[in-house]
Amino acid sequence: MKLATLCYVKKDGKTLMLHRIKKKSDMHEGKWNGLGGKLEQGESPEDCVIREIREESGLNIQKPRLKGVLTFPQFGGKGNLEDWYVFVFTADQFTGSLIDSNEGVLSWIDDINIPNLNTWEGDRIFMKWLEQECFFSGKMVYVDGKLAEHSVEFY
Repeated sequence: MKLATLCYVKKDGKTLMLHRIKKKSDMHEGKWNGLGGKLEQGESPEDCVIREIREESGLNIQKPRLKGVLTFPQFGGKGNLEDWYVFVFTADQFTGSLIDSNEGVLSWIDDINIPNLNTWEGDRIFMKWLEQECFFSGKMVYVDGKLAEHSVEFY
């Protein structure tokens, strides 16, 4: 089981997205993603998302908002399937300047253009949930890299 964070940093109708094109054997290779990563021992989800955003982008976010939790059963690269539990945040308060990320290429994308990016299928579904005031708990089931089913509860 893997615990991770995912954050969508927002500014002036744009969202900071990461085009995953730098790492070899990256299960997200070629996709556009929000920023985040795995929790380290002793970290809270908030600690992790703040650290990951700083490491991947150079930005220091303040007051990240936990919007929901996503479950990805048996997700990963070939022969490395594990259950992932992802704490999903948004943030619109930050300081700092973007760095050259070793994860991929960072770009501020107009929110209206995000559905046109090469993202995971499920991202186009759950990113709409980020705009709601309620908390969500979603499940995205992928089989061979394709979204097979999804479900959500709102609280």
